[in-house]
Amino acid sequence: MQWRTLAVGAAAGLLSLAGMSTGQSAPGSFVGPLHTVDTIASTVPANGDVNPYGVAVVPEDRGSLRQGSVLVSNFNAASNLQGTGTTIVQISPSGAVSTFARIDPAHLPGPCPGGVGLTTALVVLRSGWVVMGSLPTTDGTSATARAGCLIVLDSHGRARQTLAGYGINGPWDMTVRDGGDYVDLFVTNVLNGTLAGSPATVRKGTVLRLGAAVGDDTFQLRSVTRIGSGFAERTDPAALVVGPTGVGLGRDGTLYVADSVDNRITAIPHALTRPDSAGTGQVITTGGNLNTPLGLAVAPGGDILTVNAGDGNLVETTPSGTQIAVRTLDSSGTPPGAGALFGLAVRPGARAVYFVDDATNTLDILH
Repeated sequence: MQWRTLAVGAAAGLLSLAGMSTGQSAPGSFVGPLHTVDTIASTVPANGDVNPYGVAVVPEDRGSLRQGSVLVSNFNAASNLQGTGTTIVQISPSGAVSTFARIDPAHLPGPCPGGVGLTTALVVLRSGWVVMGSLPTTDGTSATARAGCLIVLDSHGRARQTLAGYGINGPWDMTVRDGGDYVDLFVTNVLNGTLAGSPATVRKGTVLRLGAAVGDDTFQLRSVTRIGSGFAERTDPAALVVGPTGVGLGRDGTLYVADSVDNRITAIPHALTRPDSAGTGQVITTGGNLNTPLGLAVAPGGDILTVNAGDGNLVETTPSGTQIAVRTLDSSGTPPGAGALFGLAVRPGARAVYFVDDATNTLDILH
């Protein structure tokens, strides 16, 4: 692994709720003891895809999947056009890299309006299924963005079915409650009225819960429920589209959402069982060291971890809304770290966080 030291104490403003500067943390913080960043491996596969977005840790050995390895999706092709990436790489904790899947838009097993452009929406199930979001373009601009779909891959990286329609419209990020033979997928969508309203902000972003029965060779969609709605979304010349992004499920069934445009984290209660939309949910925290939060993960103790699009920082927030820690993950560029961070995941059994850095096209770890 390529070693580099985490920048601690860089100027990034104060945590307004905790009164802490970058690199500090409150007692009990999950990221409190973490001060070092290692680069594990490049995320660029043989075909040259770039712009890593989604991150998911493999829970069990299945087919080509290896327990503890990390899957990373690429949003851009080698041309660097957004919404054209077609690959998922698998990276071991020691840095061995292989291409898990290369999805051919011309040979999908079902409809996917617009084709393939792999987003941050990526989960790996214990049964070996991998579910991937696609928000495709033809030229890397929002003018050609289309609704896309969810693509269901088997444990060997082969596309077996697509989920299109059902309210899936620009799937941007995803998390899962994996019950073994039944799973609940939580998907954010960012294209509901966004293109028609461009460049203005519209408030039509949604969160869907998709229930599916799964087995070794079966994946059957059973239900779709819209549990969140009214999130702000807009086109963006640099980021393609900005809207509700990261989602993470708390132990009590609360779904946390990174509401990127409004620079806040909200909470949808009873996400596993609610029959209707909670709107944008309850505001947990806003402002402070949040700077357009994108990727989101829930730490083992229940705290919410988010990474910023506007700078290179990770912010830790308690479920009650107190921002208790901030760490600089990327300090390059002007402004430092802006636009570099997307997906993240807690490393199972360890006090560490995997994240992708698309400024360097790498999978890194904070530990």
